This record gives sequence, C-alpha cells and structure tokens, in this order.
Amino acid sequence: MRKKRVCFISSTGGHLAELLKLNSLFEEYDYQLITEKTKTNKNLKQKYHKRMHYLLYGTQDHFILYLFIFSFNILKSFFYFVKYRPEVVVSTGTHTAIPMCFIAKIFKSKIIWIETLANATTKTKAGAIIYDKADVFIVQWESMLELYPNAIYGGFIY
Repeated sequence: MRKKRVCFISSTGGHLAELLKLNSLFEEYDYQLITEKTKTNKNLKQKYHKRMHYLLYGTQDHFILYLFIFSFNILKSFFYFVKYRPEVVVSTGTHTAIPMCFIAKIFKSKIIWIETLANATTKTKAGAIIYDKADVFIVQWESMLELYPNAIYGGFIY
C-alpha cells in the first residue's frame, strides 16, 4: 500500500525542535522535512539524508535582506512542493512555513498547523495568517482555544 506523502516544515530553533518531536510519525509516511539551514541544524542531513531539505535562513531584523530571502524561499518552497507533491503539509511554524501552506492550499493539499508551545496567551503572526486556511489547527495550551475557537487542543508536543 502506498504511503501518504507528507511535508513537515518549520523555521529553525524552537519550532524545529517541536517539529522533530513528531519524528515517530515520519516513517509512517513518504515524508520530506524542510527547515532553514543554519550551523546548528545542518547535521540533520546526516540523519534524514535525502528527505532533509533546506531553505535560506533570514530574520526580519534585516528587513531588506529578509525580503529577498523570503522571496527566494517562496520559489524554493514551490520547487519542493512540485517535486514531492505532498498530500499533507504539517508545520509548527513560523514565517518559513507560510509560503508552503499557501502553495498547499492552491493545490488542494491538507494543512495541519500546530501553534507553538511558546505562546500560551497570544497568537503568533504566522498562526493568525494560517488559522482560517488550515484544515486542522492544533494548539498546545487550552487557553489558546479562546483565541482560536475552531482549533483542537492537542496538549504539549514535549
């Protein structure tokens, strides 16, 4: 039986740490893992081999440069989407995952968004953008259901 194609995508740092907590699910799917390339996570290629892919790292602290990086990452996300055709996109956030989610929506793939554990009382910018586009929106704090009433409380990933 063919495994469902799933793209797991997030920004680096805490978002990636949360996403990697889902690694017990990876082998159940024909999966691809995408994050920003940094010194701290480039070794993931050794563990996940050809299933690990990188986008450029950028922060909004350097806004002009970030616009170029974000634009490039949109194109690269489109390339990855067309190459792997995921049926589902799973993300723990943030800005790095937004283009992939919009591309997934255009191609009628499912989006599962897991709002970060780091926010217990406020929406993230990325979560607010994706909330009404996600097929499943999961929060890790019960208090977040007040901000995202159609979300599912999933408890902590950790």
